[in-house]
Amino acid sequence: MEGRSTTAARLFDIRRIIGGLFVGYGVIVTLAGITASDAEIDKAEGANINLWTGLGMLALGVFFLARLWLRPIRPAEEGPE
Repeated sequence: MEGRSTTAARLFDIRRIIGGLFVGYGVIVTLAGITASDAEIDKAEGANINLWTGLGMLALGVFFLARLWLRPIRPAEEGPE
């Protein structure tokens, strides 16, 4: 039972969910920024907002996933019975 509990805790760790979402959306927004037209960039006063926002989202998502890998959840130890 303890093994199943540890597996469920790792599967539903919030860092994995948030990191995965940020990486996924970061890829989409970065691609939108790479393929942005001059008209879209001019609309944002010369800044490629999609590119920079996408790169920021990718960095944050990688941070969450790296933190998950470097500091995994330890199963709770039971007290003396």
